[in-house]
Amino acid sequence: MSDEIVRSHSLEAEVDAGGVPVKIGERHGMFGATKGQDTTGYGGLVTPTLLPGASPRPYGSYFDQVADALVASLISRGADADAAIEKVVVDRGEMTIFVAREHILTVARALRDEPALRFELCTGVSGVHYLHEAGRELHAVYHLVSVTNGSRRIRLEVTCPDDDPHIPSLVSVYPANDWHERETWDMFGIIFDGHPSLTRILMPDDWPGHPQRKDYPLGGIPVEYKGGTVPPPDQRRSYS
Repeated sequence: MSDEIVRSHSLEAEVDAGGVPVKIGERHGMFGATKGQDTTGYGGLVTPTLLPGASPRPYGSYFDQVADALVASLISRGADADAAIEKVVVDRGEMTIFVAREHILTVARALRDEPALRFELCTGVSGVHYLHEAGRELHAVYHLVSVTNGSRRIRLEVTCPDDDPHIPSLVSVYPANDWHERETWDMFGIIFDGHPSLTRILMPDDWPGHPQRKDYPLGGIPVEYKGGTVPPPDQRRSYS
């Protein structure tokens, strides 16, 4: 059995609910070098990049109730639940619902407003860049909490391709996402359509590119955050 197959099986064992992992790429060398930069002596290593696959029913915990209530709410709203929900992943005791980007607003409203769901709090959105996941390179991840229903927690994940990095804004549903969407745009370049003012929030307005993308150049670039200044040593606060 090859080393890669052994590694794949050991990672597969970490998936909770029996979902088959999906390989979206692989890393070469100890630090992922692919073009000969590896000087560690581990250039022969090949490690697959695996993501948990769709989980089968039953999901366990309150996750089945959430899934059933969401599907029922979407149908009652005239939405195509099968088209809206791409897959459900239960991994390490957490539930992630992958939502097609064109349906994210409908799904978010159902999760917020349906009495059986009432995920009225979104703690923010963050970006992820999977460089080699063709057609799904950029991911937006939302963490939702239902205060009404005992602090239940779920995650929504929406993907878009590098060459069309558009996802509808959720500010109209969760107003507190305003700054989080700006930061995700700033760092990853995801364009949240309908955002009231999608401008940079960390980097200067004229900064080129999006620094947390995997294809962003490393090193040699002076970084200056908005409003960030370092006072001279004799003016810094002393804690001694």
